Amino acid sequence: MATPFPFIVGVGRSGTTLLRLMLDAHPDLAIPNETLFLQDLIRKSASKDEFLDIVTGFETWPNLAVDAGELRAAIAPAVSLADAVRAFYRLYARRHGKTRWGDKTPYYRVFMADIQRLLPEAHFIHVIRDGRDSALSYQGLWFGPGDDFEVQARFWAKAVADARAMSRMVEHYSEVRYETLVGDPEATLREICAGLALDFDPAMLAYHRGAEERLAEFRQPFGPKDRTPHDLKTFVAIHDRAKAPPDASRIGRWRSEMSRDDLRRYEAIAGPTLRALGYETYSQ
Repeated sequence: MATPFPFIVGVGRSGTTLLRLMLDAHPDLAIPNETLFLQDLIRKSASKDEFLDIVTGFETWPNLAVDAGELRAAIAPAVSLADAVRAFYRLYARRHGKTRWGDKTPYYRVFMADIQRLLPEAHFIHVIRDGRDSALSYQGLWFGPGDDFEVQARFWAKAVADARAMSRMVEHYSEVRYETLVGDPEATLREICAGLALDFDPAMLAYHRGAEERLAEFRQPFGPKDRTPHDLKTFVAIHDRAKAPPDASRIGRWRSEMSRDDLRRYEAIAGPTLRALGYETYSQ
């Protein structure tokens, strides 16, 4: 049986970076910054020969801490696109002295079935956070659905529903709640590790000690050209909270930070999804 290849997916501002840093702190597992290039490789049905140009030409390439010459050598023995993809992640892991690899690209939630066809060993971990807290975390940022709570509600409910629907098309899929990851990280990580055939290691609970160094791999902002800040410090600042231990005060922010009117507007749209996931609603 192939070694599980974890893919962390989900709606933005739901704790995907937190889980990435936790798993990446394991002495055997390395997870790079967002890759995004798999969607282009899949859409274009890229050949092995096209792989290098697409990956090294992608906007996320400067953030992946891999040398293009070393990657060219690493993919030389590959006989398929899947082999070339694995060679990239293997090279990244080896550069960090590790034997296993994963990915954290939230948007891959819409490509799970395609990724599994390419990489049957893919294990998808869908991080889900209370949509109201996710909406608050999105406020004022340059990416995502914007600040309007009704737009946020439609975006979150559809993204979660679409990912859960696609989960029926993949073999290995699990859901992790942000609230349990923050509230009981050890138990949550033990369960995740069991699903990945990975021994639990306490180093994952101390992820924050190496978080700044791991996030320092960012070299270039990426995202919508008309909105993404050019300043790297501003771009990376969205991950500042992941440099600290889990903060339970981030759970249920909506109770004190959303007005009653905003809650009603949000829940009028996303309420059914919230309740289906077991979240308490103001209008319940």
